[in-house]
Amino acid sequence: MASEVRGDPLFLSVVVTVKNESRHLRRLLESLKAQSPPFEVVVVDALSRDGTWEIAREFAEAEPDRFRAFQRFGSRGIGRNAGAQAARGTHLAFTDGDCIADSRWLQTIREGFSRSRVVAGRSVAIGKPQYAELERVELFQRGNDVTFPSCNLGYEKALFEAIGGFDPRLITAEDIDLNLRAVAAGARLLYLPEALIYHHVRPNLLRFLYQAFWNGYGRKQLTEKHGSLWGNYRYRRLLEAQRSAIAFARLGAAMTGYLARVVTGSGDRLTPVERPVGPS
Repeated sequence: MASEVRGDPLFLSVVVTVKNESRHLRRLLESLKAQSPPFEVVVVDALSRDGTWEIAREFAEAEPDRFRAFQRFGSRGIGRNAGAQAARGTHLAFTDGDCIADSRWLQTIREGFSRSRVVAGRSVAIGKPQYAELERVELFQRGNDVTFPSCNLGYEKALFEAIGGFDPRLITAEDIDLNLRAVAAGARLLYLPEALIYHHVRPNLLRFLYQAFWNGYGRKQLTEKHGSLWGNYRYRRLLEAQRSAIAFARLGAAMTGYLARVVTGSGDRLTPVERPVGPS
């Protein structure tokens, strides 16, 4: 059953995980200051070394009722779980340190919770056009696109906790794994195109392909945990999206990452973890 907004508006906790994001973090936090209350921002820093932590502390010290910051070393899943555990809100909104939130982003997420326990907004890439224009490799489960990323994702906290939060074992694709488990628990993923987050793409080809490699690695981890997912991809759409040399290079890097996990992952192969699931 979807959460309902009655009386006072929902108090939302925005969870931000960061590592070495000093170039972008200030712009994100300034954009979050402009959101519709009530809300808090919980910044979890994975021991940055470039001034990120100092920026997070600056905001937390200036507005302690609205911004909180602490450090927790580990994967993105570990950081997001720590932020969610510390959150005071009944509902969570996740974003990343290299993002900028539209002024109505949080209000749109809040309104979406009246219809669903899981909501996802539209993430618009900014940066070099050849990287920004590439589409996500979509994966569908029970009619839901489960590849909406955690830079623009909202969860009812009770559901998030019931399905076990993010799996810290995954190198990437921990957000897809979370969405898969939410759908398996009976939740519906509601897409809100008006909930806009702008995120920076990788600044050069090497870092872009590096990201694609680890995304492919994470997709293989997903198949280990959830069984074969190949039948849930829309291959025609996937192939139609490869319209440029950059797109094919990304696909090749992702497949290399996938195969790298096949070759090297036998020692720590993921197995499904059964967790109690609350009512949907």
